[in-house]
Order: sequence, then structure tokens, then C-alpha cells
Amino acid sequence: MTNNQTYANKAFENTLLERLIQSDRFRIYQDAFRITTGLPLRMVSADPDHWSLDDQAINRSPFCEAINLCDDACSACQDTNRRLMREAEVKGPSSCSCFAGLRATAVPVKMGASVIGFLKTGQVFTKPPDEAQFEQIMGTLGRRTLSETFVAQLKEAYLATRAVDPQRYESMMVLLGTFSEQLGQYVESLAIIEEGTEPSAIARARRFIHSNVDQALPLGQVSREAGLSESHFCRLFKESTGLTLTDYVNRCRIDWAKRELLRPEVRISEIAFHVGYQSLSQFNRSFARIAGVSPSKFRRSRIKQAAS
Repeated sequence: MTNNQTYANKAFENTLLERLIQSDRFRIYQDAFRITTGLPLRMVSADPDHWSLDDQAINRSPFCEAINLCDDACSACQDTNRRLMREAEVKGPSSCSCFAGLRATAVPVKMGASVIGFLKTGQVFTKPPDEAQFEQIMGTLGRRTLSETFVAQLKEAYLATRAVDPQRYESMMVLLGTFSEQLGQYVESLAIIEEGTEPSAIARARRFIHSNVDQALPLGQVSREAGLSESHFCRLFKESTGLTLTDYVNRCRIDWAKRELLRPEVRISEIAFHVGYQSLSQFNRSFARIAGVSPSKFRRSRIKQAAS
């Protein structure tokens, strides 16, 4: 993949992340999670070097916010945050504790095999904090370099920080993992952009694609439907959708296949040909690349969820 392609893909993923954060689906669940669990919840970029306190006060721990005024503590928090996100990207939902003992969790939200962003929560203790623990933290930070007023503010915020039983916390993380899967499915639908947000030529092309997605869709035929030359169509289509024609068609077919896979009586090979693939191996490769799992694993997991 060229640098230009990598940049274009990253820009496309960032656009999807912003649309996801602004969506009613995310905001409704965010509020419900906060109210039900009492924990903060925010969505952040997949870039491990992108770190900042959330701009919403409800998502900030008074202790974390205060301690980040201390340069040494801020650096330690950033290092912990980067390690957590890197681990979550490889292993899935992951938790860790910072130098002050607060628990944090990152849950990746994926579009296929690509991590679009992370759901982050935590900033809580697993047992009630006490003054002895606070004094240990002050020893780590170097109490002599801090004013007595600032130390008093830190202590008040530290002792007021919420503690959550570890077993209950893990149950909350199960809920978050389920939500990340739902968001992953939703972000895939966002990748196929809504009507009316692109030039009319591209809208005509997309209508033609959707009406004939089970057929061969060569570039020449689709560009003629759009009324554009092949080179002009390719450029305009990529600018409008963030995808090449081939990638867009594959995503449409895989999105259709996911719905068909919920019908256990239909063989996977039948679905592959039904949605427009010329061979089962081609379908399996495309499905795994876009969905992140094989068609059979996807079917088993979705049927299991429906039965539970």
C-alpha cells in the first residue's frame, strides 16, 4: 500500500470515527452506560499518541484532572494510556492500573480488521482509597515539589474517587464489549455513505451498483452509468466515498452476505454466489478482510447471540 493510499484510508477512518461519535446511536448508549454503571464513557482515536482529557466534565475524574497538572504524573498517565491502547488493539478489550492505582479499560471498535477507535472507561479504584495509599503516591510524585494547597486538593479528590468491586467492574466491561461489536456493525453501514451527500453522477452510480450488486460491475459499465470517463469517475468516486469501486462493491456484497448468514438453512457457498462472488474462496477472502472473521465464525457467533 502506498503512502497516499495509507493516508486516504486513515482520513476515511477518521471521518467515520467523527460520524460515529456524533451519531444518536453512540450518544444514547453513552448516556445509558453512564447512568447504569456510574462510569464515564468516551470514544477516542485509534492513534496511541492522541491523548487528552475529555472535553466533557462528566468523563473526567477530579483526581486525574488535578494530577495532570503535575508534569511527571502527566507523562506517566500518557505512557500507561499508550500501552493500554496498543494492548487492546492486539488482544481486544484490555484493562490496566495507573501508577496511582486507578483502573482503566479500552475496548476497540473495529470495521473489519481495522481499529477505528476505542471505547474508554474506568478512572476508578477496585477498593476504597485510604490516606496511607495517598501518602505512598505523594512519595512517588515528590511531595516537596508541590505546594501544600495543591497536595490538599489532590488528597480530597483522591479520597473521593469511586471504588468498584472487581467482579462488578468486569461485568460492566462485558456490556461494553457487546456495545463495541454493535458499533462495529454500525460503522460498516456508515462506510456506505447516505444518499444526497455526493455529486449526482456518483449517486447515479451507487444506485446502479446497489441494483446490480450480484452482477459483474466492471469499471467501464459503472462509469458510463455515471456519465463520466473512467479516470474522472475513479477520482470522483474515491473523493466521495473514500473507497475504490472494487472496495465499495465488496463492502456492499459483504453487508448483504451478513444478513443472509443469519439464515442457518442456507449454505455459505450458496450465499457467496447469491451476493455476486464467482467463487467461494474469493468470497471467504473478501469476507475475512472486511468483517475480520470467516463467514462460518460470523454465522456461529450471531446465531449464538440470537439464541442467548
